[in-house]
Amino acid sequence: MKKTYKIEVDCANCARKMEEAAAKVEGVAAATVSFMTQKMNVEFAEGADVKSVMQNVVKACKKVESDCEVYL
Repeated sequence: MKKTYKIEVDCANCARKMEEAAAKVEGVAAATVSFMTQKMNVEFAEGADVKSVMQNVVKACKKVESDCEVYL
């Protein structure tokens, strides 16, 4: 399953780092973050609990850029 989330990120480099962090979260098959569109696309692994996976994705992104926002 794929979902798109609105985000707020300050720079393209931070977006790249957030993308890498999100992709490492268990339950995420793939993740892309676009600085230009301020959107995050997440493809979830089969059988993953979307809500709990996204909570972990937000935590991982906050470690990269503490003032970023991911609108769930």
